[in-house]
Amino acid sequence: MKFTIPLDPKTKKNSMEPRLDKNGKFLGLMQSATYQQYEEDCLKLIPAKARLHISEPVNVKATYYMKTRRRVDKTNLESALLDILVKAGVLTDDSALNPEIVVGTDGSRVKWDKSNPRTEVVIEAISEDSSS
Repeated sequence: MKFTIPLDPKTKKNSMEPRLDKNGKFLGLMQSATYQQYEEDCLKLIPAKARLHISEPVNVKATYYMKTRRRVDKTNLESALLDILVKAGVLTDDSALNPEIVVGTDGSRVKWDKSNPRTEVVIEAISEDSSS
């Protein structure tokens, strides 16, 4: 399965903001409004045909086309994408407690495209035999 999310990729880890109570007391960190909007927009843009609730072993290959050449951690991009794929119903789970679903992100990479930032996603089934 292949699809494209036509947005400038964002990470969760670098998009944290302090959460304060009404008296200004620090309560912890939360996702920034920018990341929350990115996630919401992704959920609207992932095609219905991709929402298969995959629970079989897969490799999720993503090519992240960033708008700028700023430094970015590919692992953080992958983490955000996998969480979004679970929320969108593409995958049933991505947690380390259930590693038999997303068995790899082989082939993923970061590139730059100032005029067309996006994430190109390819999800491929992994057979039991290919792991040996």
